[in-house]
Amino acid sequence: MNVLKYRFLIIFLAFAHNPVLADDYWDLDSWIGSIFTPDFEKITNIEDRKQAFFDYLLPEIEKQNSKIIRLRNDIKNNRLSARNLDELFRYYRLDKKATVEDLLTSIDVIPASLVLSQAAYESGWGRSRFAKYYHNFFGLWCFKKGCGVVPNQRRAGDKHEIKKFSSLEKGIEYYMHSINRNMAYATLRKIRKNKRDNQEVISGIGLAEGLVNYAEIGYDYVETVQQIITDNSLSRYDYYLEP
Repeated sequence: MNVLKYRFLIIFLAFAHNPVLADDYWDLDSWIGSIFTPDFEKITNIEDRKQAFFDYLLPEIEKQNSKIIRLRNDIKNNRLSARNLDELFRYYRLDKKATVEDLLTSIDVIPASLVLSQAAYESGWGRSRFAKYYHNFFGLWCFKKGCGVVPNQRRAGDKHEIKKFSSLEKGIEYYMHSINRNMAYATLRKIRKNKRDNQEVISGIGLAEGLVNYAEIGYDYVETVQQIITDNSLSRYDYYLEP
């Protein structure tokens, strides 16, 4: 079966078994990808829903953290060209006085427990339309018209949209980049560096202290994320330390 026929078959089956609203359609490949996103809303048993949620997100979280570890290895072992290093310094918004150590402070893993707990909180355990159809599990905003989806409850005068991604991979990758380069999370990166310097486990519970600026509710957000980690024993997924 050629690719075109395969796509039409997928579309036919999707409409037959999983119709979507017109407002939720935005790109063929992305929409096809959403078909394979679990419908967490239909999993009525709470524990089963949570486990399905973890099983869906965890492989991609580990994949992105593995990419970060490889990049850290390349930097520490001088495998990158001067040009590639310069591009990384610019990408992570570091000034000309920054050192390789500063770069490594930015390029580091995000504990799986933290990613899972934030995703659970921001997406209602995967049940939000932004998670289902736009692969945005983290409530990530953008501010250029058309960059995302206008939220139904957006206040008059607000300009933000909920950013849309073509895949789960792109959504998690963007979230991790945001944590690692946005000035709002500088405290989180300092906590993480201190953990490394003292050869302590880089835990989601610990790094959550640096998320005060993630939401308008401030430290209440930190406590909520930490509670989700504790209630669901998510620290069992935090095993990253080296390199």
